[in-house]
Amino acid sequence: MSHAPPLGALLRRYSAGSALTCDPVDQGLLNRGYRLCTTRGRYFLKHHFDPETAAPEAIARQHRATQRLADLGVPVAPPLPAHDGRTVAVVGGHAYALHPWIDGRHRHGAQLSTAQCGRLGALLGVVHASLERVMPTGRAAPAHRAAPASSPASSLAADPEVTFTVIDDLLARVRRHRPADSFDELARHRLLERRTLLEQHVARRPPHGGPVGWVHGDFHPFNLLYRGDAPAAIVDWDRLGVKPRAEEAVRAAAIFFVRPAGALDLPKVRAYARAYRRTAGATPSELAAAVHRVWWERLNDFWMLRWHYERGDTRADPQFPAASALVVWWTREYDAVCDAFAG
Repeated sequence: MSHAPPLGALLRRYSAGSALTCDPVDQGLLNRGYRLCTTRGRYFLKHHFDPETAAPEAIARQHRATQRLADLGVPVAPPLPAHDGRTVAVVGGHAYALHPWIDGRHRHGAQLSTAQCGRLGALLGVVHASLERVMPTGRAAPAHRAAPASSPASSLAADPEVTFTVIDDLLARVRRHRPADSFDELARHRLLERRTLLEQHVARRPPHGGPVGWVHGDFHPFNLLYRGDAPAAIVDWDRLGVKPRAEEAVRAAAIFFVRPAGALDLPKVRAYARAYRRTAGATPSELAAAVHRVWWERLNDFWMLRWHYERGDTRADPQFPAASALVVWWTREYDAVCDAFAG
């Protein structure tokens, strides 16, 4: 098994028995996870591999947050303490954490009823309200910049002049790629299309973000496990931080409720957003402003293409067709999207 964790050294730190099997879980883009079966039970072993989120003190802060949320009844999976009481094990310079295994499955918005979409929005609102209760006031550590499945929030709206330069660079990389394939063809089409859209809407660059607070930072289908119809655990808190809260709500909806052709399921968005506003105490105007900022962020964002052409990392390629089509659809249906979130 590639990247095999040092199981012997790790398990000696816990009351978790001896390893029987250890299988990679392949759904993460940044860190590595393993389904671990031992003589004492089943666990999720997380290798905090991404250098931007792997500082032990930051991981420990995440662990304290999830334990406090669990105490409030929020569905999370806090890590297990080692013999010394610590929840972060550093072995060979690498940070690991051992969590209970949560039986469940991931569910996209298409698999949720309208009522379940409302419960999803309410859950995120509860997360934001609960974090406000359990986390310290003041500023968090700076937001990390590496892009997960949803691109990271920024306190400054993207500069279109920088975006035009990125588009030109990516178009040059597409032209140089040999042999050309269908992904290159779609990438070229979307880059040219996006440049035209940005030229048309360059004057709509938003101001600074709205009210900030502690957020999960990466709330999307692969970070939420369902058991039956109910959420069983919100996982992967690596991007816990202080950011605009309503933007997380909009960004999550744009992942949960995007259809394969790139449109949002607006009735489901409406149910989700109303429940979020109620439980988070967010106003319609706050959501409308967040819609504008996330739309602008998406209009200027090319992280999937940068991974593909600059890093040679194709793991995000399957997300690109729907995500790139969404920007075009969202621009055309801007008023309807705002109404779904704020109406």
